[in-house]
Amino acid sequence: MLADLMPGVAAAPVDERPDAWIDLVAENPSPALVAQLRAYRQHWLAGQPAAAQPPIAARLQRLRAELAAQGLDGFVIGRADDHQGEYVPRAAERLQFVSGFTGSAGMALILKDRAAIFVDGRYTIQVKEQVDPSLYIYRHLVTEPVEAYIGEAMIAGQKLGFDPRLFTHDQAQRFRAAGTKIGVDLMAVVRNPVDAVWDGRPAEPLSAMLPHDIAYAGEAAGDKRRRLAARLKQEGRKAAVISAPDSLCWLLNVRGADVPRTPFALGYAILHDDARVDLFIDRRKLPPRTIAHLGNEVAIAQPDSFADALQALGGAGAAIATDAATTSAWIHDRLAQAGAKVQPGECICALPKAAKNATEVEGARRAHARDGAAVTRYLAWLAGRAPKGGLREIEASDKLASLRHPADLFRNLSFDSISAAGPNGAIPHYHAMPETQREIPLNSLYLIDSGGQYLDGTTDITRTVAIGTPTPEMKQCFTRVLKGHIALATARFPKGTTGSALDALARRPLWDAGLDYDHGTGHGVGSYLSVHEGPQRISKMPNRVALEPGMIISNEPGYYKEGEFGIRIENLVVVQPSAQHPNMLEFETLTLAPIDRNAIEKSLLTPDEIAWLNAYHARVREVIGPQLDGADKDWLIEATRAI
Repeated sequence: MLADLMPGVAAAPVDERPDAWIDLVAENPSPALVAQLRAYRQHWLAGQPAAAQPPIAARLQRLRAELAAQGLDGFVIGRADDHQGEYVPRAAERLQFVSGFTGSAGMALILKDRAAIFVDGRYTIQVKEQVDPSLYIYRHLVTEPVEAYIGEAMIAGQKLGFDPRLFTHDQAQRFRAAGTKIGVDLMAVVRNPVDAVWDGRPAEPLSAMLPHDIAYAGEAAGDKRRRLAARLKQEGRKAAVISAPDSLCWLLNVRGADVPRTPFALGYAILHDDARVDLFIDRRKLPPRTIAHLGNEVAIAQPDSFADALQALGGAGAAIATDAATTSAWIHDRLAQAGAKVQPGECICALPKAAKNATEVEGARRAHARDGAAVTRYLAWLAGRAPKGGLREIEASDKLASLRHPADLFRNLSFDSISAAGPNGAIPHYHAMPETQREIPLNSLYLIDSGGQYLDGTTDITRTVAIGTPTPEMKQCFTRVLKGHIALATARFPKGTTGSALDALARRPLWDAGLDYDHGTGHGVGSYLSVHEGPQRISKMPNRVALEPGMIISNEPGYYKEGEFGIRIENLVVVQPSAQHPNMLEFETLTLAPIDRNAIEKSLLTPDEIAWLNAYHARVREVIGPQLDGADKDWLIEATRAI
């Protein structure tokens, strides 16, 4: 019945396609039916009582009472869902519920008389603005990890709880080792204590899983299954557990809408060495055309049968591949206890998914050309609107979203845009809220980080724009970030090189001035999938994954002066064989939009850097210019004039 769908429909993100849920009900519905279904949804929502949540302090009090009832002295809370994802459904936002922190990564450790929250360098400013220091102490997730705090704050004989579905086996082992050192037992809970005290917790999301056309995927799902199954057989493994939603969607050439801004369908799959797949997903998510697309070599089962399937895999005593990054401790332990030879490692889909095929790369080029036109129109609008005053952050980002909507194949934003004026730009993952947003002041820097989800590609672009006249310090810092960006964009490197080996190229101009930034320089990007995709990355952190042709990755050095301004220049690039040196690789820049010439201190640029910038802007004019007209085109010509 339609009413049975509505809790899950209401829990799914609305984003840019409020009628997407109708795919669950009817294929190619008439306008009259669409209108009726819209009205039904509004009527249903209006009848739902609002769940008034108590203050954070009261939530912590209730949580501590629940911990005591379960015989626990502490509890570790992560920000991930059952799939260890960055973008999670509302029902998994447990860290936000207990702390108020809205960032995409973090943990908390709740004890009887104290609590600590752990965030990485992207969120050290944000966490202080969102989380009450009288309730939590702030810790750095990397340099002051949860394991260290366990040793500092807990004592022998205590019991520390965790939800094994929400942490990986490696994470659980680190918690267990830290506790063992001081005599603290790590206990896997059956019922998550946060869920027990979260009145009105949203249902699991319900959105349609739809086929992703081979015209965009470039390879049939059956061919992918057979290719990876052959690898399993060669390695002597009977099956692989697919726990990452992007891997599941890539393998089966499907997409969904269960989490914000990212076309994921949440579920699990088991790929067998004969290319069969067992798919564990709520069958209500599968319209008839999706079932036909999956074919008879994909067996569909309800999620509650997944535990029995793992038990059966383990009972055979075979070697089973799992993804160390996304397979929960619950899955690992279920397999191991049943007798499987669990072999954690990189997801079997990770590298094939990351190294885009020719169709996906060409799709990315087309998507970036359309996206670049929208961003350029926005920058032209911003140049005229912002100096007049009164422009606020949300209005600015809403304008950019409205310019993306009409583009061909557009489906969604790829993340909530970061629209940051002045001091807010110093918060790398800032999120403007109606009650805290700023006006964009004159003689300042404004940072806009945004992207789009198109059927043929995912985009991510950051531009920092001088509103009025920037200070000499702003221009010098901007130019050093630009120098690092150019150094990475022009890098040529031997096959087998990892992103870690290239990271210093982007930081060197900042290091020369005693400056740095506390985030990675580049993350992988999917093909109409996640805007943050592994396993490749460019960062200080060691990474053993070599860059390969077809990998799309961001180039985004930055600089952040707390309380004053932030700078980031981000383009996406794709790894390609070098035209001059066949044994070398290089980057092709995909992103096309002007870089603000008004924020550049030309005297800091070398002749080669000036040549790169002028050539880049000439290419922007060539590709984006024909898509514009009138004042927008005039602005583009001026904005890309050679320096």
